[in-house]
Amino acid sequence: MNTKFFIKIFAIFLLLGFLGFTLVLLRGEEDAWICNGVQWTEHGHPRAPMPNKPCGEPKKTTTNFIECSDNGFLILKSNPRQCQDGDGNIFTEIGTTTEAKIILDNPKPEQNVSSPLVVSGQARGSWFFEGSFPVTLTNWDGLIIAETSARAEGDWMSEDFVPFTATLNFKNDSAVSNRGSLILKKDNPSGLPENDDYHEITVFFK
Repeated sequence: MNTKFFIKIFAIFLLLGFLGFTLVLLRGEEDAWICNGVQWTEHGHPRAPMPNKPCGEPKKTTTNFIECSDNGFLILKSNPRQCQDGDGNIFTEIGTTTEAKIILDNPKPEQNVSSPLVVSGQARGSWFFEGSFPVTLTNWDGLIIAETSARAEGDWMSEDFVPFTATLNFKNDSAVSNRGSLILKKDNPSGLPENDDYHEITVFFK
């Protein structure tokens, strides 16, 4: 009688132990420190202290076009090529002819634009002739829908950067595509091909 009783008690304790062990397995990280990709988060009531090792992958550092491209960020459709990282920073590819000659502040590559479009930025004095250079806007098919001249807002007879502005008024039929191109051409009064240069970006019409 007593033997059967102890066997039953032992069996009950064994079953309870098994159930407890199973519950721990099922709960997994119920009471643990969990990495949410940025920092360690307390989940439940973990007994162990917060881990002192880094949580998740370190943020990719981007300081130039090559790093931006190697990190898999978006390559914008522009000339010279530009890359936009996850924080919205834009890096221009070094080594192109226009890299050190023109900086376009507005619009940015692949920006949505509408008429009138104000174009602004800075260009080297050599980009101008008599204080201006041509600016052209085309539709998706390369058809010119607006053109004007950007005017220097400073002494253009210099090798330094000179601010410029231009305004384009246009009408565009976006039935086929709302994509277009903004082209800033170096003024080349000589007409020699080796003196030609341009800066081109893709824009989208609203």
